Amino acid sequence: MESLSHILNGFAVSLQPINLWYTFLGCFLGTVIGVLPGIGPSATMALLIPVTYGMNPTSALIMLCGIYYGARYGGSTTAILINAPGEASSVMTTLDGYQMAKKGRGGAALAIAAIASFIAGTIGVVGLTVFALPLTALALKFGPAEYFTLMLFAMTAVSTLAGRSPAKAMISTILGLMIATVGIDLQSGQPRFTFGVPELQDGVGFVLAVVGLFAVSEVLTSMEEMTKGIRPEIIKLQGSVWLTREEFRRSVKPILRGSVVGFVIGVLPGAGGTIASIMSYVWEKRVSKHPEQFGHGAPEGVAGPEAANNSDTAGAMVPLLSLGIPGGGATAVLLGAFIMYGIQPGPLLFQKNPDVVWGLINSMYIGNIMLLILNIPLIGLFVRLLYVPGGILMPLILAIATIGLYAINGNVLELFLGLGFGVIGYVFRKLDIPLAPMVLSLVLGGIMEQSFRQAMTISDGNPSIFVGSTICITLVALSVVSIAAPILLARIKAMRESQKADEGAA
Repeated sequence: MESLSHILNGFAVSLQPINLWYTFLGCFLGTVIGVLPGIGPSATMALLIPVTYGMNPTSALIMLCGIYYGARYGGSTTAILINAPGEASSVMTTLDGYQMAKKGRGGAALAIAAIASFIAGTIGVVGLTVFALPLTALALKFGPAEYFTLMLFAMTAVSTLAGRSPAKAMISTILGLMIATVGIDLQSGQPRFTFGVPELQDGVGFVLAVVGLFAVSEVLTSMEEMTKGIRPEIIKLQGSVWLTREEFRRSVKPILRGSVVGFVIGVLPGAGGTIASIMSYVWEKRVSKHPEQFGHGAPEGVAGPEAANNSDTAGAMVPLLSLGIPGGGATAVLLGAFIMYGIQPGPLLFQKNPDVVWGLINSMYIGNIMLLILNIPLIGLFVRLLYVPGGILMPLILAIATIGLYAINGNVLELFLGLGFGVIGYVFRKLDIPLAPMVLSLVLGGIMEQSFRQAMTISDGNPSIFVGSTICITLVALSVVSIAAPILLARIKAMRESQKADEGAA
C-alpha cells in the first residue's frame, strides 16, 4: 500500500502544469535532436544542465529524461527516409525502413516506428515500475565473464545477418573488430593503431562510422548512377501514408518481443539501445517464416528494433535509479544531474526521495503519449521529403550528415573519417558484403575485449571462468546453438529438396 501511495503521488507530481510543460519541452527537443545525425541526447543534456540551475530538481530531471527517450523516437525519421540513422540505436531501422520508403511505404514505416515506440516505451515504464528492484538484483550477478559470454552470443548472431555468404560476413565482422581496437588500451594505457594522430586516441566514434557507412555511401551510390546518366528517382508514395492491416498484423508480435528484449538488455549496464535493437532484429529474422524479406522492406525489421531501442530507455533507468550505475552516456549525464541537485541514486533513493523518483518515472508515461501525439500527425509532413528529387535530396543528406558529424566534437578529421567510412560502405555495397556484421562488431568489440581481459585477470589466466556460472554456461550453450542452427537448417532444407527431386523423378 505504501508503494501504491508513492506511485499515485508520483502521478500528482508529474501532472502538475509546470512539469507537463517540461515533459513536452524535453520530448520535443529529444525528437529534434534524434533527427539530426551525430548530436545525440548525451551532448544535448550536457549542454542544457547549466540552464537548469535554479529550477526545481524534479522538473529539470523530467525535462532531461524527456530528451533521452524522445531522441529514440526522432532517430527513426531520417533512418527511414534518407538512410541516415539520427541515433546510433536506429541503425538497424535503416535496413528495412529505408527499403520500405523506396517502395513507397515510407509513411507506413514511420507509423510502425511511432506505434512501436509508444507501445514499447509504455511497456518499458510499466516494467520499470514493477520490476525495478528485483531486476537490479539480477543485473548485479553479471561480472566480466558473464558480459563476455553475452557479447559472444551477440557476435554469433552475425550468422543470421550474414546474407548469402558467411565468408563475406566474416570479412565485415573482422574489419569491424579491427576498427574497434583503435584508441588507448584501457589496461596498459598504450595507444593502439592511432598512427600518431592524437584525435584517434579516443577511438573511432560509432555514430561517425554508421553515418558514413549508411548515409554517405548512399550519396556516393547515387552520384555513380548520375554519372552513368541514370536520372535520380523521385520516390513516390503508394496508397495511404498509414500502415495497412497486413503491415499492422505483421508488426504486433515483433513489437511485443522487441519490448521485452529492449527492457531486459537495458537493465544490463553498458549494453545500450544499439545492442538491444540488433538483438531484436536478429530474433525477428530467426523466427520469421520469410527471413529472405529482411533487408528488402519487411515491416518486422522496423517494428522489432524500434520497440527494443525505446523500451531500453526504461530498462536503463533501473540500474541508474536503484544502484546509481549509469548504463551509457545519456544515463551518465542524468546521474551527474541527480548529484548536482544533491540527490544520490541508489537503494535509498526510493525511500528518501519518493516524490522525485516516482514523479520522474510517471512523467515517462505522459511523455510517451506526448511523443505519439507529436509524431503521428507529422508523418504526412515527413513523407513529403520523399518527393524531393534525388539531385536535391542527396546533397541535403550529405549536409545533414556533415553537420551531425562536425557537431560531435567540432573536429574536421572526423569529417574525413566519415567520408572514409562512406567509401567503405560504397565498396561493400558493390561487392555485396553485408554492413550489419561490421556494425555489430563496432558496437561490441571494445566491451567484449575489455570483459575478456578483466575475466582472465580475475582468474589468473584460467579460461574455465567462462563456464563458471549458470549464466555463462547458458550463454555459451546459446552461442553454440546460434552457430550450429543455420548450418543444420540449411542441410535439412537441402535434404528435403533432394528428396522432393527424387520423388519427382520417380
